[in-house]
Amino acid sequence: MKAIGFKTSLPIDKEDSFIEFETPKPIPGAHDLLVKIEAVSVNPVDFKIRQNSAKETVLETPKIIGWDAVGTVEAVGDQVSLFKVGDEVFYAGDITKQGSNAEYQIIEERIVGRRPKSLSTEQAAAMPLTGLTAWEILFDRIRINPEKDKGKSILIIGGAGGVGSVAIQLAKKVAGLTVIATASRPESIEWCKQQGADFVVNHKNLIEEVRNAGFQQVDFILDLVDANQYWNAFTQLIKPQGHIGSISTPDENVNLLQLKSKSVSFHWESMFTRSTFQTEDRIRQHHILNELANLLDNGTIQSTLKTTLNGLTVSNFKKAHELLESGTTIGKIAIKF
Repeated sequence: MKAIGFKTSLPIDKEDSFIEFETPKPIPGAHDLLVKIEAVSVNPVDFKIRQNSAKETVLETPKIIGWDAVGTVEAVGDQVSLFKVGDEVFYAGDITKQGSNAEYQIIEERIVGRRPKSLSTEQAAAMPLTGLTAWEILFDRIRINPEKDKGKSILIIGGAGGVGSVAIQLAKKVAGLTVIATASRPESIEWCKQQGADFVVNHKNLIEEVRNAGFQQVDFILDLVDANQYWNAFTQLIKPQGHIGSISTPDENVNLLQLKSKSVSFHWESMFTRSTFQTEDRIRQHHILNELANLLDNGTIQSTLKTTLNGLTVSNFKKAHELLESGTTIGKIAIKF
């Protein structure tokens, strides 16, 4: 099969930052699906792993990255029970295994969902990783209860990004929260409003902006950018007994003691936890993806796809990574094979 990968970590503008190569089509294990991939999307985790996983070394076998895919099941392992050959699926995958930037991929059935029927291939490819991340941080980590918490306030840092775009929709349209999102450019402000944000504030003056919007404090905060940069603002803006959730990787420690007097809870979220540690509840991702597909098909939420590139080529993955590394992308970038 054809695949796109790399053997060493290089800046994206270097010739061999991505290479095209041929590799044997993988064979599914007992609980695995062999999926013929039709489209993928890219996420910040992609370029971070490309930049850091093969520093000052040359891998013997090229590394295939990519953690968002849509495709059709071509073969199944002998213990598979959730899917059959011919089923159309979408998933975000497992960071400990070869990724989706190839013609075929092996994926464990318990972290796969049915593809949304109403979306195009590329629209569906945009949703698994960010959808799972947003769902898990809201409902599995912070444990927001749509019945009990309806009407409460949530501040989402980085509203126009991939996870932020889905988190706004889920917080507003599923949980019934009042959503305050951050954005600073006219196009990102408009995007946040399109996703359903009630208020859009500038992150550069966070405390003042939130309070000018009419909120002295908020019930929930999602940090999707940088906990270090906004930590002091978080400690002032979060309500007593509130909840802060984060997917960022701060380069310095944050001072959790600042949350003690308010009895504030802090929650980490990594979408790859369940697959990396083979947790007993990893089938939860199968159920979440199916619920996301239902919400997409019934129009409750929308795909966050913004840009589509056509073709499984080195140049397309280079372009996608360049766009992501610029830090100015809105929504998601998909590559249709």
